[in-house]
Amino acid sequence: MANTPLSLGIDLGTSGVRIAAIDGDRSLLFSAATGYRQGLHEPSDWIRALTELIPSIPPPIRKRLGALAVDGTSGTLLACNHQGTPLGDALPYHQACPEQIEHVRDLVTEGGPACSASSSLARALRLLKQHEHPVLLRHQADWVLGWLLQDWRWGEEGNNIRLGWLLQDQCWPQSFQREAWMAALPDIRPSGTPLGTLSRQRSNELGLPNDLIVVAGTTDANAAVLTADAADDEGITVLGSTLVIKRFMDEPLRPGAGTSTHRVGGRWLGGGASNSGGALLRQVFPGVDLTELSRQIDPEESSGLDLRPLACKGERFPVDDPEQEPVLTPRPVSDALYLHALLEGLSRIERDGWQRLQQLGAPAPKKLVTLGGGARNPQWRRLRERMLGLPIRSCTTPPAAGVARLALTALQQKSSPESHSG
Repeated sequence: MANTPLSLGIDLGTSGVRIAAIDGDRSLLFSAATGYRQGLHEPSDWIRALTELIPSIPPPIRKRLGALAVDGTSGTLLACNHQGTPLGDALPYHQACPEQIEHVRDLVTEGGPACSASSSLARALRLLKQHEHPVLLRHQADWVLGWLLQDWRWGEEGNNIRLGWLLQDQCWPQSFQREAWMAALPDIRPSGTPLGTLSRQRSNELGLPNDLIVVAGTTDANAAVLTADAADDEGITVLGSTLVIKRFMDEPLRPGAGTSTHRVGGRWLGGGASNSGGALLRQVFPGVDLTELSRQIDPEESSGLDLRPLACKGERFPVDDPEQEPVLTPRPVSDALYLHALLEGLSRIERDGWQRLQQLGAPAPKKLVTLGGGARNPQWRRLRERMLGLPIRSCTTPPAAGVARLALTALQQKSSPESHSG
C-alpha cells in the first residue's frame, strides 16, 4: 500500500557508511553509500556521512519512513561527555590495549569475550585513563543512536558484549559495581527495542518525519547475517574489510577468547572476527582492479606460498594474540600469484575459524553463505570451496537492509492488533 510505513537501516562499517530503505515485504527500495574521509576513528566522519546520505533518499521514500535502526563496528569505542560531545578519537575495534590486560582479568571471567587485550573493556580502561572527569563510554552504533535521539543513555546488548555485558544474565559483571566508572556505561536494551522518536532537531536537519521511531540495532556483522536468510545448516562468512564468521545455534558457544554469542531474532548466534580481510588487500594493491587480477588465478591450484595476511600486528580470532605478526613475504613478481597466495591465507584463517567454533560447541556447517565485497569474487569463492570442502553461495544484499529489518519488525509489532489489546 502506498501509505504503509517504510524502514531505514544505517550500516556504520569499517571503511564507510551505507543506508538502505525497505518496504513491508523487505524489498530494497533505495541504497546509498559513502566512505570515511578521515577514518573509522573520527566521529565527525560518521555524522558527515549521515548528513550526506539521508537527504539523498528520494522524498517519496523519505517521507514514508516510520522507523530506523543502526548497526556499527562492534568494539569501536568512544568517550564523550553527557551531552554526547566526543572527548577525542574513537578507539577502533582492532586497537589492542595490552597494558590493560591485568586489570581486565581482575574484572571479567577468563576466556570470555571481554577478557582480552583487544576487547572493548581494555579500550574502555585506556579511555578512562585518558579522560578522568565524568564521561560516557559508547560504541559506534550506540553513540550514533544517541545523536539521533539527542539522548545518550542507551546501549544495544550485542554491541556491548565485548565491554563485559553478560547476555545470558542480562547484567554487567558484579565486579563492575565497585568501579567508580560504572556510571559511564550505557543502559542496555535488546536488539530491536524502540528507544524513542527522532529528535526535532535531527528531523529538521535530515528531512525525516518527526515521529520516526529509533530502534536499537545490532553489530555490523549481525546486520549482514540478517540479510543472508541462512538455513539451519548454513554458516555465514562476511568477507568485508575484516573476515567474520557466524553460526546460528541452539545454545550459546562455550566461552573462548576472540569469540562471542549474540541473540538475534530470538536465536543464539555465535562467531568470531579476524583482523584480516579485504582492508589488507586494498592496502597491498592500492588502486588495482582486483576483479580483473583475480581472473588470472586458477582456484584449483595452490599458489605454493604460505602467507598470514594481517594488515598490522595483532589478531583476535581464530587465535587471540595481540603480538601475532603478519607474514606478507616473499612477494612474487606476479601480482596475480601474490593475490592468489593472500586469498589462500584468508581462506586458511576462515577454515581455522570454523574449526575453532566447533571446538567451542558450534555444529559444523554443511554449506556456507557469503556476504561482503569478497562475495562477488568467483575465483575466491571456488578457492574457498576447495580449501574448506563446503559449497558456498553468495548474498549481495547490503547489511544496511539487514538492520532495516529490525526497524521494520518494531514497526509491524507497533501496528499489530495484539499491540493494542489490553
